[in-house]
Amino acid sequence: MASFLLLCALLLVLAAMRGSAMAAGVPGVLGPAWVAHDVHCAWNKLSAQASTPPMEPILQIRGLTKTYKGGFAALKGVDLEIRRGEIFALLGPNGAGKTTLIGAVCGLVRPTGGTIHAFGQDMGRRWRTLRARIGLVPQELATDMFEPVLRSVSHSRGLFGLPPDPARIEGILKSLSLWDKRDVQIRALSGGMKRRVLIAKAMAHEPELLFLDEPTAGVDVELRRDMWKQIAEMRARGTTVILTTHYIEEAEEMADRVGIIRQGEILMVDDKDAMMKRLGRTEAHITLSEPIAAVPDVLSAYPVTLAQDGRTLTYRGGDGAGQGKADVAAITKALTRAGIDYAAIDQHESSLEDIFVDLVEGRAGTEKAA
Repeated sequence: MASFLLLCALLLVLAAMRGSAMAAGVPGVLGPAWVAHDVHCAWNKLSAQASTPPMEPILQIRGLTKTYKGGFAALKGVDLEIRRGEIFALLGPNGAGKTTLIGAVCGLVRPTGGTIHAFGQDMGRRWRTLRARIGLVPQELATDMFEPVLRSVSHSRGLFGLPPDPARIEGILKSLSLWDKRDVQIRALSGGMKRRVLIAKAMAHEPELLFLDEPTAGVDVELRRDMWKQIAEMRARGTTVILTTHYIEEAEEMADRVGIIRQGEILMVDDKDAMMKRLGRTEAHITLSEPIAAVPDVLSAYPVTLAQDGRTLTYRGGDGAGQGKADVAAITKALTRAGIDYAAIDQHESSLEDIFVDLVEGRAGTEKAA
């Protein structure tokens, strides 16, 4: 309706302009063809704006709760949005609610309250249709161990009602270095290869949203890095990836955004770099050549403390974006100008693991971020 009224107003303005031009003796300047062309362009622009809705998150969770019969609350009003095409890492200690949250989205756990919308639709009303667009790599292997790899992965595709696609299955197995094992029974594979089979089964029906629940638990470092590469390739193909992990370096290596969950509550969700900048800190210990009685006046502008023995100055500050390093450099220059010699500097930058531990142990703010 608003678009129609705006079009009418535009027609009136153009008509008035055309009348003025003709009255001034300027023939053909605003003739019917010109007016029709302008109106057509204006209408197309309005239609395009009206038909292009704002991009919705691929997954939207609101007020999600899960309380078991014994009264244990595994999820306590979880709010979470996942952006299309991102890799999102959900971090939390054992028992924090990570697997319960994934189970609620994938239909393995019945929530007590709240809503889950996937692809802009309510999963409570269209669960079967929407679930077919979601893949899950669980923590544990729950499949027929006597099945050959190829048959097991092909069967997973058929479970979602998709027709056989040998070329697609072959591509998945080759990308995960499983093609040579296609005729081997799953029980005969190593632990790392079994993990790859789980990923292959989850990818067989071409999901748009993929959950990886502790995907590299129990695998060696080389295989873990190889699987990181596979996850990055999934994202490159357009798959949105949500992973839970105990390995903080996985989140640092791959994730675009990080969420931290503790005791069923989301403590923080933020872009990884923004989280590091907001909560990251620099800590430096400067060992002096000779003891001093107090913090020098030249360092009064910095958060510096002096150890009881008078030999170590400790700086704790910065913003995780380089300010701490600049402060430490300025402190050492100030000491040199003041004639105070130092023998060593031990400097440490906060990692994502430090921030995670601080949040989980309650030493940092629990303010949520978009």
